[in-house]
Amino acid sequence: MSLFWIVIRQLAQIEAMAASKKVITREEWEKKLNNVKIRKEDMNKLVMNFLVTEGFVDAAEKFRKESGTEPDIDLATITDRMAVKKAVQSGNVEDAIEKVNDLNPEILDTNPQLFFHLQQQRLIELIRNGKIEEALEFAQEELAPRGEENQSFLEELERTVALLAFEDVSNCPVGELLDISQRLKTASEVNAAILTSQSHEKIQTS
Repeated sequence: MSLFWIVIRQLAQIEAMAASKKVITREEWEKKLNNVKIRKEDMNKLVMNFLVTEGFVDAAEKFRKESGTEPDIDLATITDRMAVKKAVQSGNVEDAIEKVNDLNPEILDTNPQLFFHLQQQRLIELIRNGKIEEALEFAQEELAPRGEENQSFLEELERTVALLAFEDVSNCPVGELLDISQRLKTASEVNAAILTSQSHEKIQTS
């Protein structure tokens, strides 16, 4: 039985217990977890997926040779993907967009939400650097038109522009947009999109 069906079965059992309002003790819960048998093949795939997702090229290559587990993408593409992720994490959003388009222009062409979030992050970086006039112009020309087409985008744009109304962002209700965690969130979204694209490419060429 695959890992997927094992998890589904366990969830079904948990839901059944919840429906019957049966209270399960910690000991019973740990016993059930210990009884779950995961095939080595499934575990190897989980390990490989982690190494690929997080960009550990050398470790993934070594693990592939030792375990015989093939990754879902070409390991040679990891370095380029990590360069995009690093660019976003560093606040160099324009560079990140350029790198994504170099990898595969369709990633942003077919994912308007991702492109909006990258542009939103670019706006955040302009505000962070005190480039107020440039930020307002960028928001008006690049983001406002997208907000008119999508209510969700409009709400996110309004939250971002609200940063300009506060001299002290520490007291701003949306000040978390300037946190490093916001960069990490955007970088993670880009990383996932590139992974998905590269995985599809490998399937089509195999």
